[in-house]
Amino acid sequence: MKLKPLHDRVIIKRLPEEEKTAGGIFIPDSAKERPMRGTVVAAGPGSDKVKMQVKEGDVVLFAKYAGTEFKLDGEECSIMRQDEILAVIEK
Repeated sequence: MKLKPLHDRVIIKRLPEEEKTAGGIFIPDSAKERPMRGTVVAAGPGSDKVKMQVKEGDVVLFAKYAGTEFKLDGEECSIMRQDEILAVIEK
């Protein structure tokens, strides 16, 4: 399925959180945090007032409970406004 977000909305596929800590300790599923990083799958065109600053393929950081979650082709995704994105993670 192909979705095209409207206005300043962005579709993000959440990236999985780490399975173990830096010290090598495995994190059980019950103690894992919600992912706060994701890859932009699609971005809307923006509007006269809002210029889009993110594009498809950007890895972004967002608030833990930002956006609305839904399934796209069986994968967990979120749709949110561009202003809910906190930062673009550059490599």
